[in-house]
Amino acid sequence: MLILASSSPRRSQLLQLAGLDFTVEAADIDERTQPGETPATYVQRLALEKAQAIWDLRRQDISEDLIVLGADTTVVCDGTILGKPANVADARRMLEMLAGRTHQVLTGIAAVSIRGLFSNVEITQVFFDLIDEEEMVHYLASGEAMDKAGAYGIQGYAARWIPRIEGCFFNVMGLPISRTLELLAKAREGRSEARPPESRLAAL
Repeated sequence: MLILASSSPRRSQLLQLAGLDFTVEAADIDERTQPGETPATYVQRLALEKAQAIWDLRRQDISEDLIVLGADTTVVCDGTILGKPANVADARRMLEMLAGRTHQVLTGIAAVSIRGLFSNVEITQVFFDLIDEEEMVHYLASGEAMDKAGAYGIQGYAARWIPRIEGCFFNVMGLPISRTLELLAKAREGRSEARPPESRLAAL
């Protein structure tokens, strides 16, 4: 049994694309960054905390085949973490920062099973063109920017500004499929080193 600890419709879509059967139970955690936290540490921690939170809720009826998958994605430009915009002005600020430059998209993924806790981080380089003001205004008015890290989705209108990427396309959407399947296999089989779920991220 696989549980996705995320309410993201894009992650659900990607898991369905990969042919997986799962249910969704969104985790409610504090997603603020911690002092001195690097972007990679940040997304990995949130993915772990999401998976752990749902695992803890299920602790009374844990089964042999239960796996909880957590994920978190952020956009990073010049070391600055860009989450979901607070408003239209914030979305414009983010897009103006990204325009004509290269940035990174990081997704932390984590899986918890009775065999332990497994996690990884995928990084993709994304190249952005300059953004025409008329297109900027049209895009911001559409509302598409408001629920996405960095104020854009590669699968939407903003695709016109992305001439190329280096790395996993699905990572930019919010879930690197190949890496996720590898992680789930480890969680099922207990391969590689893993901390027990009770560790509560003490090693991070």
